[in-house]
Amino acid sequence: MKSSFPTLPELDRRMMLKWVAVAGAAWVCPFRLPAQSNRPSASSVRAITDYLESLARPDGGYAWADQEISHLTPTFGVIGAYRTLQEAPPRRETLVEYVRTHHPREIKKLEQERRIFEWQQIQGLAWLGADVSEFRPRIAAFTKPLGYLKQYEQHGYPIFQSELGVVMSHALLGLPTEGIADAFGSYLAARRRANGSFNNTPASDGGDGHVMNTLWGLQASQVLGRAIPRPDELVAWLQGCQLANGGFTFAPKPEFAGVDDVVYVRAALRALKLLGTGPGKRDACISYLHSLANADGGFSDRPGWLSNATATFYALDALDLLGALDTLGAVKRRPLRPRAKLPSDLKIFTIQIESHGTGSPAEAVDLARSLKIDLWGTKNAKPGWVPRARAIATQQRVPVTFFPANEEYGTWVDVPGLGTYSHTSDLVAPGDTDIGPPLGVRGESSPPVSWQDFRTRRLDALQKGQGRLLWQFGENEELVRMLLDDSVERGGFAMISTYHFGNPDFMNTEPFLNRWRGRIPFIGLQDSHGPESWWFSDQTTGFRTLFLATEPTWAGWLNALKQNWTVAVRRDGWTKGRTWMHSGSDEVRDLVRAREREWRWWDNPAISRPMVSIVPLTAADEFEAGRPETGIKLRVRCAWENTPQGLLKTPISELVKLTLDGREVAPVLESRKRPNGLFEEHHHHYSLSADEARRRHTATATVRMIDSKQEISRTVEFGG
Repeated sequence: MKSSFPTLPELDRRMMLKWVAVAGAAWVCPFRLPAQSNRPSASSVRAITDYLESLARPDGGYAWADQEISHLTPTFGVIGAYRTLQEAPPRRETLVEYVRTHHPREIKKLEQERRIFEWQQIQGLAWLGADVSEFRPRIAAFTKPLGYLKQYEQHGYPIFQSELGVVMSHALLGLPTEGIADAFGSYLAARRRANGSFNNTPASDGGDGHVMNTLWGLQASQVLGRAIPRPDELVAWLQGCQLANGGFTFAPKPEFAGVDDVVYVRAALRALKLLGTGPGKRDACISYLHSLANADGGFSDRPGWLSNATATFYALDALDLLGALDTLGAVKRRPLRPRAKLPSDLKIFTIQIESHGTGSPAEAVDLARSLKIDLWGTKNAKPGWVPRARAIATQQRVPVTFFPANEEYGTWVDVPGLGTYSHTSDLVAPGDTDIGPPLGVRGESSPPVSWQDFRTRRLDALQKGQGRLLWQFGENEELVRMLLDDSVERGGFAMISTYHFGNPDFMNTEPFLNRWRGRIPFIGLQDSHGPESWWFSDQTTGFRTLFLATEPTWAGWLNALKQNWTVAVRRDGWTKGRTWMHSGSDEVRDLVRAREREWRWWDNPAISRPMVSIVPLTAADEFEAGRPETGIKLRVRCAWENTPQGLLKTPISELVKLTLDGREVAPVLESRKRPNGLFEEHHHHYSLSADEARRRHTATATVRMIDSKQEISRTVEFGG
């Protein structure tokens, strides 16, 4: 495999030389001659490249170890690792094509641009010596930082590293920086702290810098030709991030989450290199990096964690910066964790988190019965909804337990230097314990609280009531690292959302979440929208969370979280006929795969989406749409494809006939269509008088599948 990378003929020579001068050759040139004394041994290189190739996939890219489909971010890490080792990756042309065509938006258009991904594409291609000119028009159009959505960050502060990817991309593409110098220059100046560090918020808001953002700030400043004032203070700040174990954290003596991590080590070393110096304790830093080496040939984010492509690249780059690649031959790689033997009496159960707690309780029970949902978490259910759903389930002998799984709107957590964020208080709880009140009342925003105040005022009561906090999403990597790392250290977020109603996979748009694999369990999050569970069935059917337990109880679920016995599974239109999975445990994933027949919902009549709902409504059914003032109204809903917001797109089944006590009756169609062609409601109903309601009746709705023409019937007994 030994060979050099090709050259970069498409880069303007003067621009390339300027960029090399300000940012270091490691970021542009696909080939450079390593110092003879810094050459790693052939055997150590082979161990690492064997690991990297274990991540190769048939689609041409590289994946996280547990995934069958490649992703741009680990592919970028693999390319960087090969380049640091001065090895050419195999299948270069296929790899180039993969990087060109696999921006995460290719799965689904992103809610907001994440410009860091364009930078990964451009830098990866530049390392491969490929033509990057096709990116010039797009990057040239990015002339100023893009504000973040204020419903997620209260001030709309741009995400620092993502926006500065624009500056770095300009340099890599040889684009003139005059058109962006003022906008990005003032943006940088506002975010530089007095000690020379940088962070996401303006310095006037308070808070120290962050080592990752400091590296981005330094690189962008030099590309834009901006001076670095008081560099000695910044050197002292960076060296102050080093811990006693030789690793680095993100700032000197942070208030919380001050853990070591390879990304912090590498960011600090590269920033110090730009300032013409290095760490205070070089040998300790080398020893720390050695401690990240695992027996599979890869490196981990922290000692004892799982290997991944990004951590491997960062560790190699850090050793290279220290002139210590030649020490790889002396590394004593950490043995892999032995595969755990799972108890033989475990069964596979299904939990839906943040499913509907509004609309028809009867149809929620019907969906739970048909889809074999054992635990149904209700999102922000109206008072009385859960008891009513439980009563229907008991009456119909449907083995499902409804519990609160709320998104507490109006909660804002402020992290100095990073911003003030929503979507920080999503929870699950058993429903019969005191978990304390939300910080925001009735949807009204509460004043922002610190993370420590949130832990005291919200998390403590939740955990005492046997509830758990879940991480929904966040695109500011530095913020997410702090909150989730602190959760690993002290408890906090007990699970991480992957599949979601509006985002096919948060792991696609926030790939850094993979670093917590094996540390925090992965789950799917329904995050239900729209008024009715029946009109959300695409999502309820398409993905779910499986967990291992002996019984589908709350205690069994909590133990599954504790043991990391969960698997998020998705198979629907987004996956294009493939089954996607996320699990923190290979053993659990393999068991679930081996027993797929017990839980698979596609091509399986025993676990399938119902094609028709028939519900007898009375005046007492307060949660049911269209309930009558007197008597009984039969409501028949057919299955439709729906939008994630619960609007109807295309019918899957159609009503053929409705019979009452053996005779066919003529129901009335009620349909409400929006100007955009989507429906809010579409059902048939038939009314019985109060006198008729006193007698016992049997009603049958027969529907026809649109595609197959198969007819299916559902029967209910009611009245009397």
